[in-house]
Amino acid sequence: MMKRRLRAIVIFSIPLLLLVGFKAREAASSSYKCMIQMVNYSGEKAYVVISLMDPEGNYEKTLYVRGEDDEWYHDIPAWWEFYGKKRPDIDAITGATIGGGERAINVLKIEDDKIDAGYSIRFETAVEDQEYYEDDIEFELTSSTINSKVEGKGFIRYVRIMPQK
Repeated sequence: MMKRRLRAIVIFSIPLLLLVGFKAREAASSSYKCMIQMVNYSGEKAYVVISLMDPEGNYEKTLYVRGEDDEWYHDIPAWWEFYGKKRPDIDAITGATIGGGERAINVLKIEDDKIDAGYSIRFETAVEDQEYYEDDIEFELTSSTINSKVEGKGFIRYVRIMPQK
C-alpha cells in the first residue's frame, strides 16, 4: 500500500516539476513614455510605426503602431515586409493616426537587456498621397538616448522618450 502511494506521488509530481523547470522565463522589461511631435503639414493624418531593430539593423519586433486601419499597413513597405509575413496580433499596441502639428504620447515596453546592447528604435511614417519615410527617426537604444530629444527627417519634428515612473 505504501509503495503504491509513493509511486502515485512520484508519477504525479514529475509532470509538475517538468512544467515548472522548463517554463520560459520572460525577460524583464521597463515602460517608457514616448512623445511624438509632428511637423506642421497639410493632408491626411500620418501612420507611424515604432519598431525595435536588432544590432544588425533587422526588425526585432513592433513596439507601437499609430494607425488602426490595417488595410493601409502595406503603405509602410519596409515594416510591412517584416510584419506582413507573420501578422501577429498588434491590437494592444495600436492607436489613432497623428495629424500635422499634433502631438501624441504613448507607452512603449522595452526589454531591459536591449538597452546599451546595440539595438535601435525606428520610427517610420507615411501619409496618404504624400511621402513615406522608412527612417524618419532611428537611434541607438542607450541609457543616454532614453532621456533625450531626437529630431525627425520627415513628418516627425521630434521624439522624446523617458522612463515611466
